[in-house]
Amino acid sequence: MERITWDQFFMAQCHLLAVRSTCTRLAVGATIVRDNRIVAGGYNGSISGGDHCIDHGCYVIDNHCVRTIHAEMNALLQCSKYGIPVAGSTLYVTHFPCLQCTKAIIQAGIRHVFYAADYKNNDYAMKLFAQSGISVQHIPFDERKVDFTSDSKLELMNEMIQKMQTLGAKDEELAPFMTRVNDLFKQ
Repeated sequence: MERITWDQFFMAQCHLLAVRSTCTRLAVGATIVRDNRIVAGGYNGSISGGDHCIDHGCYVIDNHCVRTIHAEMNALLQCSKYGIPVAGSTLYVTHFPCLQCTKAIIQAGIRHVFYAADYKNNDYAMKLFAQSGISVQHIPFDERKVDFTSDSKLELMNEMIQKMQTLGAKDEELAPFMTRVNDLFKQ
């Protein structure tokens, strides 16, 4: 197995945090890192003890769910709550930060932002990051790098396709399945 880079490791942490999201519109995770150590993490969800979108639906005003706190804000607020300084730190996040999170990131003193997916990238947010001297870098994240069962999954898929061939399935019937397997496992 190939060892993943620090950037891949921290981005994987963000994606794991996103699985805790209670937002039904978009699951986002964020990790604050200093000296290659995780100091805080957050996901988008409701206030502690509050109603969650997964239970009560989104509370949308002006095309935004106001029930949730964004992942970046939750990570920053965790630092505030526990007295953890973030000035000079790096933020990893699954999606490009919104304008409000961008302003909070700048004010908190974060120096570097790495994001995995473009999402409504705001031009003004990019301008603010540049004006503040904060480096922003898109790092595509490949979930397969952290799927430690991919070899056995591929083996199972191939066995199933072979069994279907043995049972009389024609090549043209199997072709779409073989294409999907190849796409999933990038063969």
